[in-house]
Amino acid sequence: MPTLEFKGKQHIYAHHLTVPYRPLKIDESRSCNPTGEDDNLIIHGDNLHALKALLPRYANQIKCIYIDPPYNTGNEGWCYNDNVNSPLMQNWLTENAPVDNEDMERHDKWLCMMWPRLHLLKELLAEDGIIFISIDDNEQHHLRMLMDEIFGPRNIVANFTWWSKYTLSNDSKTVSYQHENILSYAKNLDVCEIGVLPRTPEMDKSYKNPDRDPKGPWKATPLHAKSGRDQDRYSLKFSNGVTWHCPEGRFPRYTEGRLMELYNDGQLYFGKSGKSQPNKKTYLAEVKQGKTVGSLWPYQEVGSTHQANEELASLMGKGIFNNPKGTKLIQRVFQTANLSSNDIVLDSFAGSGTTAHAVLTLNKEDGGNRKFILIECEDYADTITAERVRRVINGVPDASDDVLREGLGGSFTYCTLGKPIEVETMLTGEGLPEFSALAANLLLTKSGTAIESGPLAPQNSDGLFYSDDENDYYLLYKPDLDYLRSDDAVLNLERAERIRDACGENGRKAIVYAAGKYIGQRELTGMGIVFCQLPDALHER
Repeated sequence: MPTLEFKGKQHIYAHHLTVPYRPLKIDESRSCNPTGEDDNLIIHGDNLHALKALLPRYANQIKCIYIDPPYNTGNEGWCYNDNVNSPLMQNWLTENAPVDNEDMERHDKWLCMMWPRLHLLKELLAEDGIIFISIDDNEQHHLRMLMDEIFGPRNIVANFTWWSKYTLSNDSKTVSYQHENILSYAKNLDVCEIGVLPRTPEMDKSYKNPDRDPKGPWKATPLHAKSGRDQDRYSLKFSNGVTWHCPEGRFPRYTEGRLMELYNDGQLYFGKSGKSQPNKKTYLAEVKQGKTVGSLWPYQEVGSTHQANEELASLMGKGIFNNPKGTKLIQRVFQTANLSSNDIVLDSFAGSGTTAHAVLTLNKEDGGNRKFILIECEDYADTITAERVRRVINGVPDASDDVLREGLGGSFTYCTLGKPIEVETMLTGEGLPEFSALAANLLLTKSGTAIESGPLAPQNSDGLFYSDDENDYYLLYKPDLDYLRSDDAVLNLERAERIRDACGENGRKAIVYAAGKYIGQRELTGMGIVFCQLPDALHER
């Protein structure tokens, strides 16, 4: 398979694995009706670190990801700020930051920015999940090759074309662009089910029931169109005097017996005269209960950029944010992703918060319990992103829409990123995480398991915090340097024997994380115990 080479790739190829884990810190003052561990989330911080912070809880859990990254037009002034441990790359990046139109290597930097984020997004995506990425022609061709390499070319869903502008820009020097791209990939297309759009009245208009057929409305469908090259395979004369000549090799193919079954069941239609060549009745109840999603998304169906600006202006005022996406567009994304009532949606370039608005709107319409996670690195994460969501939740008094005036209801917890959990800071005691954060990170690192609900906590005095079919997981830890230097934080013989006995009763092995041990690994192996040294275990895989 052809791969895309770009400057810096060798330095960021495995960068997503080295990004330190930073626990989420709740900011109650900026939250809105917070409901606890399973609440919607709005995270302010670097999205690379935020994505890594989500892994212990949401790995393989996200059904739909929508992102609207910088299009890299050269006029955006975005900054590459990933801390890649390569002096050569650091020197290269600092030469031109922020990235602008004069930077001749801006495409390389954009790809360096996207590569680790796409890897983490893939880890978060459920096996049947889909990712959608808005992009224009500046990077669409590069992004397609990047996605082929990370997700696999066979998992592409489509390169959707959004007809986003209904007017022409007469001051354009070349062509007036009226579209954007939305590139979509499944994590595993074999198990992914693409949704359908609601059927329209126009689609159902031709279905009628003039003869009061008990199976309901129907329309006449030709058995096949006859051509001069066809050879008659059989002829059949019905009792109403009509003779049917079946040509060879046309679809659908009906045997003589099957055709007579349809006739005897009253499922053939011989026209108003009753003597015409037969057609099969196709019943409305039997057709696909929806419309297949097309690759072209016209503004008449999903809104335009102008309508998206007007929508945001009605909530926040004019000129507050450039180029927002509209809720109709994001709702089409949800329909294509086949979003069910309890699925989770992630947007790691949250911008004006349209994704959360669209989720809340859908939940209001059908009583669903879909969940959103937004990540925004810019300073407007509170004043624009979260504020918009607060307004649509609580209501906008002067909104023209009755539902928005009343409010959509819902909640979210606002978070920032805590200090990184790293070996160096744990050794000095400067960055000791809470028990639940460290346990979740260790569990994900060791087993790839994401916690679906509730914070992890010690279940007994020996630090048992999680069990699966094969292992019990123990962590001897408190976020206290004096404790970590004491004998209480060390695996000794007495504690090892208790753990051995507990594992013997349930038939599992034990994995024990601790700052030290007073017993050799050979003896521990005989007890069915695997010892993992803290803080080194943070980077064991």
